[in-house]
Amino acid sequence: MTATHPTHGHTAKRGFAVGLMVFSAVMLMVAGILGILRGISAIAEDDVFLSTPNYVFAFDLTGWGWIHLFLGVAAVIVSMGLFQASTWARVAGVGIAGLVIIANFLSLPSYPVWSVVMIAISGFIIWALCAVRKDEA
Repeated sequence: MTATHPTHGHTAKRGFAVGLMVFSAVMLMVAGILGILRGISAIAEDDVFLSTPNYVFAFDLTGWGWIHLFLGVAAVIVSMGLFQASTWARVAGVGIAGLVIIANFLSLPSYPVWSVVMIAISGFIIWALCAVRKDEA
């Protein structure tokens, strides 16, 4: 006689965890693509952004463009790893999203509304990546 053991098929908890991983991967990819576009526009055309002369963290807008372009490319690469549910991608995703928050905070005077939107999106990405435990994903 053989014993049957219950399998742990798709439970609601696992479905929620997979949904959060897909959400964070898609949102990180969207944030990365938007960062790439923002970086390209800042590198090519400085007139798109405001310039604030008395800001403490004043950088050249072309420099900010390169920073956003680099972070955008890194976010897209990491999001591809998140679609595979890789642990390294979750750790890197939290790090990249944190750097995106910092970069958007520091460039807040140049494009204020968009910077706040990107900070909120990155906050949701960090939450989604940290809410899922490894055994659920």
